[in-house]
Amino acid sequence: MLELLLTMLERLGIIVTIAFILTRFQFFRDMIYGEKLNRHQQYTAILFFGFFGIIGTYSGLSLNTDTQVFNRWATELSSDEALANSRVIGVVLAGLLGGYKVGIGAGLIAGIHRFTLGGFTGIACGSATIISGILAGFFHWKNKHVKLTTAFFIGALAESVQMLIILLIARPLDKAFTLVEIIGLPMIIANGLGSALFLLIIKNVMNEEEKAGASQAQLALRIADQTLVYLRKGLNTDSALAVCTILHNEIQTKAVALTNLTDILAHVGVGDDHHKPNSPIQTQITRDVIQNGKMIVANDQTIHCRVSSCPLGAAVIAPLKQRGETIGTLKFYFSNDKEVTSLAIELISGLSELLSNQLEISEADKAYQLAKEAEIKALQAQISPHFLFNSLNIIVSLIRIDPDKARKLLVSLSHFLRQNLSTTTVNKTTLEQELKHTKAYLSIEETRFVDKLKVIYEIDEDALLEKIPPLTLQPIVENAITHGIKDRDHDCIIKVSIKKQHTMTYVKVIDNGHGINEEKVKRIGKETIQSESGSGLALYNVNRRLTMMFGTNSALFIKSELGKGSTIGFAIPRAEEIINGEYNQSVNS
Repeated sequence: MLELLLTMLERLGIIVTIAFILTRFQFFRDMIYGEKLNRHQQYTAILFFGFFGIIGTYSGLSLNTDTQVFNRWATELSSDEALANSRVIGVVLAGLLGGYKVGIGAGLIAGIHRFTLGGFTGIACGSATIISGILAGFFHWKNKHVKLTTAFFIGALAESVQMLIILLIARPLDKAFTLVEIIGLPMIIANGLGSALFLLIIKNVMNEEEKAGASQAQLALRIADQTLVYLRKGLNTDSALAVCTILHNEIQTKAVALTNLTDILAHVGVGDDHHKPNSPIQTQITRDVIQNGKMIVANDQTIHCRVSSCPLGAAVIAPLKQRGETIGTLKFYFSNDKEVTSLAIELISGLSELLSNQLEISEADKAYQLAKEAEIKALQAQISPHFLFNSLNIIVSLIRIDPDKARKLLVSLSHFLRQNLSTTTVNKTTLEQELKHTKAYLSIEETRFVDKLKVIYEIDEDALLEKIPPLTLQPIVENAITHGIKDRDHDCIIKVSIKKQHTMTYVKVIDNGHGINEEKVKRIGKETIQSESGSGLALYNVNRRLTMMFGTNSALFIKSELGKGSTIGFAIPRAEEIINGEYNQSVNS
């Protein structure tokens, strides 16, 4: 009995080989991870495990119950012979991993084959094989994630059921009893261990692959995190040097290089004495990658460096692309082609895609910023036609009755228009320039609303050198006139306040108009508001430019009370606070 057990355990080496082969098949990986198999995959699994069961049959030992002598390899059985084998392992694993359909299918293939070999246990063993598939399929639904103990238990149980069926069906009974007495316990133990061993090998192989994949993913994420800040600036000598240094430190190759379409942008590692930045691309194989847009692995026969003593004997060269067009190459150098493993090639291929995506993001960011700037400049350049026509009409009417005043208004209008146009070419202006622009606008409005509008200025002169986005103050003042005091007949007041307080400069426009309801206050500056009186686009634009330049602490703040007027303003950090990086104060005023 011990000799039989050792012999069967010895032949489990065949199972080890088959288990490793199985890990290469996608249908089997889907079975392991619990994904539902489609019909084609089920047929593939049935055929594979059925064939596995047949191998388990042929690798068994035939036993003559009269002489009690074992034959090493079984091909055909006489009426006195039976088999000690590992057929059940394949069928049990088919049911455990693939479900009852796969278990029954594999059991039918292996069971019918066993029946054709003959012997007095042919019918019993063939039937037991099919039952094993059904039994294992039942446990598949009970336990989706199969444990080693479960595999051992089901393998041993299936073999125990087979011994019981032999006693119930096989005849003559004395031969059946003798057979079970001799092979029963060794087969139960061997098939239980075989099922657990099979599953153990599969899980170990796949766990190692998962660890390698996870390690690569972690490496890629780490590289992405480090390189993104540089590649956001585009592909140039500075960003290329930083990226190559990161890649060289993380991947530990002999050297790493980046090129554009014509020149070497950076080379870090061995060979930097002759692979110099800003020098032309040296090898034809790099030009081939640029031309074809496909990765190439070069050895010392094809790399063709112009320096014969170059220690770099192999390279993997991958294209960098934007919008499908090659814009440069990523090059990893090795001492010889034996160091270029399939894992290294896969990693480099992934890194080239990663860097290409980051460059795409860089281009997208630039395009987004350009679009934003274009939008802002377009908004800055807008002048209300009504304001322009009203201003011209006022000047025309004053030319005869008050030429000096008409001349002053014309100068103010000229300054206002010039300032509007000049803001489209700059991103920042001083509060002093903004105040002049606003005063030019208000001087026209004061003439328009004769004896109706009074403007008050409360200005800290030493605050006027602070920088803000252009066309920030005037739109707030214009909003106060067009919406705040438009229906008042007299005593309209607009106050412009620019005050320094601690680390901030506060700019406020205060009116004594109708006020704004609470619901609209919450929306002004945060979104456009479609209404009969306007859309709120001007204040929305002002608020967005302030927050883009200074952050959310500089967003517009609004205080209003119906019937008493409104205050709209903003706070900006003083220049010295921005330089010192101390701008953390929230705006509560």
